[in-house]
Amino acid sequence: MKLRADLLREIRTRVEEAGWIQLETARRLGLTQPRASDLLNGKLSRFSLDALVNMLAALGVSVKLRVA
Repeated sequence: MKLRADLLREIRTRVEEAGWIQLETARRLGLTQPRASDLLNGKLSRFSLDALVNMLAALGVSVKLRVA
């Protein structure tokens, strides 16, 4: 759960820094507008770990996991 929350937070931060509205976010991440709304409103339970990693990849971010 924490990993998904961290990934979601990173996506939201990058979207906010870019100044994208929901429609632009949806277009760039390959989502529908309602799905982009869920993302930007932090509805974590609606997104799998894989989906969040794929969205970060669409933003040009590579994700590396380290085992503590």
